Amino acid sequence: MSWLAGLVLSFALLALLRPAIPAPWSWRWRGILLHGGLWLVVHALLVLLLGRLWFAMALGLALLMLIVQVSNAKYHALREPFVFQDFEYFTDALRHPRLYIPFLGWWKFLVIVLVLATALAIGLWLEPVVVGVRPVAAGVLALGAMLLVVAARGGQPLFEPLEDMRREGLLASLWDYGWAERQPLNAPVDVWSALQVPENLPDLVVVQSESFFDARRLGAGVRRDVLATFDDICAEAICSGRLRVPAWGANTVRSEFAFLAGLDEAALGVHRFNPYRCILSSTTETLATRLRAAGYRTVCVHPYPASFYNRQRVFPHLGFDEFVDIEAFADAERAGPYVSDKAVTDKVIELLAGATQPLFIFVITMENHGPLHLERVQPDDLPALYDMPPPGGCDDLTVYLRHLRNADAMIGRLRAALVEHSRPARFCWYGDHVPIMPSVYRVFGDPDGQTEYFVWQNLKGGCPERRPCTLHSLAKDYLNAG
Repeated sequence: MSWLAGLVLSFALLALLRPAIPAPWSWRWRGILLHGGLWLVVHALLVLLLGRLWFAMALGLALLMLIVQVSNAKYHALREPFVFQDFEYFTDALRHPRLYIPFLGWWKFLVIVLVLATALAIGLWLEPVVVGVRPVAAGVLALGAMLLVVAARGGQPLFEPLEDMRREGLLASLWDYGWAERQPLNAPVDVWSALQVPENLPDLVVVQSESFFDARRLGAGVRRDVLATFDDICAEAICSGRLRVPAWGANTVRSEFAFLAGLDEAALGVHRFNPYRCILSSTTETLATRLRAAGYRTVCVHPYPASFYNRQRVFPHLGFDEFVDIEAFADAERAGPYVSDKAVTDKVIELLAGATQPLFIFVITMENHGPLHLERVQPDDLPALYDMPPPGGCDDLTVYLRHLRNADAMIGRLRAALVEHSRPARFCWYGDHVPIMPSVYRVFGDPDGQTEYFVWQNLKGGCPERRPCTLHSLAKDYLNAG
């Protein structure tokens, strides 16, 4: 009886997903079979482990409820439901809780932990081990596996998570994305064929500025001078404009890989969701490998632990000679909870001053990383950041603008350093994604997800051009422009 009850309840739980998906009878047949097969397999494995039928059912449903709640929280913040590649973030949430749990909600997280712990204690205490249940569970396991084998064929996901969930359900989409990831990330061989490294081998500085976009576009009465330096450098840049990026609110690795590898989402398939999970098993030419072959020293600067996203192994694989992580910023100034853009600027200027060969510096900043709602508005913020006080519910925007003004100061300091630099240099700046500010967007409307960029050089000449760009083509534009 527990097998059937658990199966019915597992389908019913999906009614809690937000945004809502169609009822199971509207799915493709394989979605129903995959859901049923996965539930039977999980339930049977828990029974084999615990020897208790109803407790195994309750625990399986609790795990499914956890995935549903995490998916809802993710969609609320990032406009994307849970995908198979997100399972990695469960361990990241334990190592870096501030980056994840506040978006689920600390109280909801604590309730989930308490419910799971209580269910575990009660189940082990109240329900005795059922004698002879394990052979039955083995049979159910075989039945579930057979359903999975039958349904495994004939599925080709769109890699549009919400649409795939609507067609075949949550569990089927997780199954499909997991199997699709078994295919290697094989980049087209001609991605960098049109790249022309300038003959004078200028020093190259690229800054991926955390959550940088022109918030004045929201129409929130933001002071124009919050991005005064950005406006000035765009007026003299080789090119600048709006930038289409492959991420919304988070998933920085999607943006940094798009820039470095020159690949759009269509070329990545399922690897678009986290290209670093399988990158070590593939050979991918990047901007860094091309520049290193041309004689550059390649350095990444990121004031956060290099172990995050396995960058300490991924970035050497992508062609970087050195990764400067949080250990180099032990005593650095903070702006909020993270290393300040000012401290990162100091490190970049130090690297430029000590260079003995052409240098490519790829910077990933952290200062404006959320959760913004964990920081507090300061008394002098409103007059410094707005022409008129914002409406209620905009504290996240005020905190964001405070850090955005510091990013603008970083642009000014790097530009000044490169003007005085003894070698030719190019400076590229872009935002990886828009910030997570759902309460602000409820007031002013969602932005379109595009960020801003510019490409500037310290040599005179050239006519400034304003044009839109995609992030996967920006690196080629960066070197080929001018």
